[in-house]
Amino acid sequence: MKLALFDLDHTLIPYDSGASWLDFLIARGAVPALFAERYLGFCHDYVASKVDLRDLNREYFALLRGHPVSVLRGWRDEWRDGVRPAIAAESHALVQQHRQAGDLCCLVTATSGFIAEAFRDIFGFEHLVATELVIAGTDDAARITGEVAGTLNYRDGKIVNVGAWLAKLGHDWSSFDATVFYSDSANDLPLLRHVTHPVAVMPDARLRAVALEQGWPIIESDRPASAA
Repeated sequence: MKLALFDLDHTLIPYDSGASWLDFLIARGAVPALFAERYLGFCHDYVASKVDLRDLNREYFALLRGHPVSVLRGWRDEWRDGVRPAIAAESHALVQQHRQAGDLCCLVTATSGFIAEAFRDIFGFEHLVATELVIAGTDDAARITGEVAGTLNYRDGKIVNVGAWLAKLGHDWSSFDATVFYSDSANDLPLLRHVTHPVAVMPDARLRAVALEQGWPIIESDRPASAA
């Protein structure tokens, strides 16, 4: 059996999911439009490995603390249904190919689980490993605080969190004949180096250089086909 891991932003989808969700919220007047520029700065820092994702989540969800989680989930589901038709068939096919082969598949992203759950549903993943946020209160009083619960799912944290998820299933990294990870970002080099089959998808400049040096497969399309 193989383990197949998939990054989300700029890998299975050709854009930043957080920015897309933010645009939706701005359009409905739920958050100030000025925050879009601030978020774009965070995105540039992420590419340069300079961002503090804890600070990003605090600022991002601070804008939404006035809304109950139940309301946010309703908005998220509306947004999910709006972006679903634009997902490339080739991305669905890549995930489905691994699923049909009997591989254990998981969406692994630094994006908050609240946002990533939309794409877990779109692609039909049973498993998701994401950056999990603290929810304070219960029922109608529940609010997302923006604080990270546990280990940030970023860089080496992805190895830690995927390992913990595997342990809950009764597996470890040695349980598999092969392990594959698809990603676009140099921030994912720790996990890419940890698996047996790293695959670079439309890689950023730093990941492209490493992939070329190491002879890793490179998918030159935002509509990926299997390379493992």
